[in-house]
Amino acid sequence: MSGLKAQSAKLSSVSDNVSNSSTTGYKRSETEFSSMVTAGEGSGVSSTTTYTISEEGSYESTSSDTDLAINGDGFFVVQDESGNVFLTRAGDFTVDENGYLVNSAGYTLLGYSYENGEPASVINGFDGLEPVKVTDTSVSASASTSGELTGNLDSGATAVTGDTASANSATSEYTYKTSIIAYDNAGNSIQYDIYFTKTSDNEWEVSAYRTDEATDETSFPYSGGLLGSTTITFDSSTNELDSSSSTTLSFTDSSVDPTLSLDLDLSSLTQTGADSSIGGDVNGAAAASVSSVDIDSDGNIVATYSDGSTSNLYKIALATVPSPDNLTTVDGTAYQVNAASGTVVVGFANTGSFGSIETNTLESSNVDLADELTQMIVAQRSYTANSKVFQTASEMLDTLTELKR
Repeated sequence: MSGLKAQSAKLSSVSDNVSNSSTTGYKRSETEFSSMVTAGEGSGVSSTTTYTISEEGSYESTSSDTDLAINGDGFFVVQDESGNVFLTRAGDFTVDENGYLVNSAGYTLLGYSYENGEPASVINGFDGLEPVKVTDTSVSASASTSGELTGNLDSGATAVTGDTASANSATSEYTYKTSIIAYDNAGNSIQYDIYFTKTSDNEWEVSAYRTDEATDETSFPYSGGLLGSTTITFDSSTNELDSSSSTTLSFTDSSVDPTLSLDLDLSSLTQTGADSSIGGDVNGAAAASVSSVDIDSDGNIVATYSDGSTSNLYKIALATVPSPDNLTTVDGTAYQVNAASGTVVVGFANTGSFGSIETNTLESSNVDLADELTQMIVAQRSYTANSKVFQTASEMLDTLTELKR
């Protein structure tokens, strides 16, 4: 009887494996037998079913950018509609009607948001994880706060002796002019004119005005007045700013609501005999909507905006446990952490023991159909043999009964 039950369990395991041979991320089950001795009742066999969760399946390329596979150790962290957290290797994610990444079993992918900067994982728990949302109709914009001006000023330029740029008069003169673009809180672009005026050997005045306030938008005076000015001095022996020089041009534009304050770093400027040439960069971003989303091998979900800029939205979390084969299996090719599996460890792809995340890829079931069919034949023969033993024992009992009569 115990043999029949054990072989029946084996056939059930084989049946599960065959039926899930095409299920993404499925891990085949195995039935192991062990002898069983019952006091006063003879011996028999018991069966135990386990899952080969730690064994990777093969990898298949797909055409979907949101199909994900883990090449190496680790599980995706997902949650169901009730907020219960599970682990899975089934990365067949698609974007649902609300913009979240959900796999075919209905589990939502979890990750850490970049909203407050570079995320850090909570090593031994799932706190801080959020459902990953990859589509958003909102528009991204950020105000400028700082920037940098780099390049060279011509040491051979003639010093200005009359009104300099900071005087903001019709007779103001300057040595070199450049312009920068900054952004207000709403992402509107604002152009500022930056004037460099040589006032004496190794000394320059740097002044800022709002471009649209210039006379005829080309010259002095500016109707809004001077926004900010500073003086920089160079060390002729190094051609760099000397230790007593100002290194920052700061100004505030109160015509913007809210007021825009900008600090421009000047510390990289040089003064040589070459022609004046100034470049640089300012932070902030214009208003732009999300045009596409990409996922890299580290699990970063990167949004590309309509203006060509990019930003990180989320970082996909991976998790593992000391004994993955002891995880509790649940519906949807997912697993639940328990005491036998050990404490969960959460981290990121390509760090520690975690594998990399492959896009346009799915991990197939690790079921080998040829092996399963062989196991089925063996189980069938064993089941038949056990039934013969049971039948023979029954016939012997019948014979014994007849002899007694």
